[in-house]
Amino acid sequence: MFDLSSLGIGLGSLAMLVLLIGLLLTGMQLAFVTGLVALIFTLGWFGVDALPLVTSRMYSFVNGYVFLAVPMFVLMAALLDRSGIAVDLFDAMKKAARKIRGGVAVQTLVVAVILASMSGVIGGETVLLGILALPQMLRLGYNRKLAIGTTCAGGALGTMMPPSIVLIIYGMTASVSIGDLFKAAFLPAAILALFYVAYVLIRCWMDPSLAPLPSDEMQKEDDATQTNYFKALFFPGLTVAIVLGSIYTGVASVTEASALGVVGIMLSALIRGELNVQMLKDSAKSTMQTCGMIMWIGIGASALVGVYNLMGGIDFVESVILSLSNGHVMGTVLIMMVILLILGMFLDWVGVALLTMPIFVPIIVGLGLDPIWFGVVFCLNMQVSFLSPPFGPAAFYLKSVAPKDISLGEIFSALLPFIALQIIVLALVIAFPQLSLWWK
Repeated sequence: MFDLSSLGIGLGSLAMLVLLIGLLLTGMQLAFVTGLVALIFTLGWFGVDALPLVTSRMYSFVNGYVFLAVPMFVLMAALLDRSGIAVDLFDAMKKAARKIRGGVAVQTLVVAVILASMSGVIGGETVLLGILALPQMLRLGYNRKLAIGTTCAGGALGTMMPPSIVLIIYGMTASVSIGDLFKAAFLPAAILALFYVAYVLIRCWMDPSLAPLPSDEMQKEDDATQTNYFKALFFPGLTVAIVLGSIYTGVASVTEASALGVVGIMLSALIRGELNVQMLKDSAKSTMQTCGMIMWIGIGASALVGVYNLMGGIDFVESVILSLSNGHVMGTVLIMMVILLILGMFLDWVGVALLTMPIFVPIIVGLGLDPIWFGVVFCLNMQVSFLSPPFGPAAFYLKSVAPKDISLGEIFSALLPFIALQIIVLALVIAFPQLSLWWK
């Protein structure tokens, strides 16, 4: 039996990192890479007797009651994607925003906030807005980069806006209240959305050619379209009120609220005459695929972090980070932010959360900082990673439905101003923690 413990924790950590990167470069999925590395180091460092300690961590992850909220919110998003709720919502908002310069872009962001408050999953929302909003802005003659950036950045707001799946996974990993995380994230998410709106309006005011007003013919065409405002606005408003209202008032836990949200979306689709067996089958299949990915990454990551913890890795990482920052609290936080930004450019956010938070959160608590605040900071960091090259997933989601003449490079370049706004909000929340803890 090979003995890895002779390497010591420093060389052992380096060997683990090299093996992780090497296996990822082969194209192997992250979930299987982390699981394989965990198995190798468990056997090589401790022997066969330590395997039950690692598998118990894996069982604890998948057995968590709060994990039930993840498939519920993913199912909400899947049902929302396949209903006409988002289409009607966009059409209703279009008439209200058409006379404002940049109004369709602002309307896109408002619809994005509402959709994010209903599902908390960015993939479907970005695709929906790419289908509904982007062609509309291009048809009106909007600047291409402004239209692309607004659509993609707005679609990614589900990362921050409660009920965000990112916050749920962080809460599970850090063992903090997900309801408190939702309360803490609401104001920073609203500030980020307002920054987007302000940016669009200011740019369009400074250069009116970026967002021409619709012609008289287009306005007459919109006026001729019958819009049922009650149907368009009531169901989304009711769903948001049920989910977030029940959580914020303490009437229901996050898991219970997620189930209520699914019931709300299904009833809305039923009343609208859109609920059918095929819709349920497709939604269930999509939910299983997404949750399966999250669960497998979680199993592999929890095993890897478990064995690394047994090796003494958490104490080692803490000592390295504190020595690099000379013990300064803010320096420590900034080092963590840089690490998260770099990891977020190359790894899925689920893997980043499950690999780093068991190590970072104890350090944050040891420094006397609030783990709820750090959860919001982490979520903002992942918000940046969703838009950042080379692997920003929001850009790839939009590319899948964008016109063929829009390249991936153009999408990433259009996102640069919005990434800058995200970093500004991230800096504000780091500098002023009360932006996320005002409710305490």
